[in-house]
Amino acid sequence: MRIPCPICGERDVGEFTYGGDATVARPAMDETDPAVWNRFVYDRENPRGAHLEFWQHTGGCRAWIKLRRNVLTHQVGASELVGPWSKPSEKDAQTKRQEPVE
Repeated sequence: MRIPCPICGERDVGEFTYGGDATVARPAMDETDPAVWNRFVYDRENPRGAHLEFWQHTGGCRAWIKLRRNVLTHQVGASELVGPWSKPSEKDAQTKRQEPVE
């Protein structure tokens, strides 16, 4: 399987580490109900077809990406960076344009 890294380009799956289901929302850090955390950690669907997943390019740029993959055929679709390296919002872009260049 080949995974398209937004930074490095298409690479072999051996360079990546699976990071989990990208459709599950993490509970707030101040959540104290064990049942909520149990559902987050252990309860998973077993999807068929297209699914969003987190992967880390551990054998390359180390970036985290969100990848659409068909879990039946392993056909890989779009990928995008996640975290602080992802596309800046329009507000961030405006702020950067206004900063003086030294």
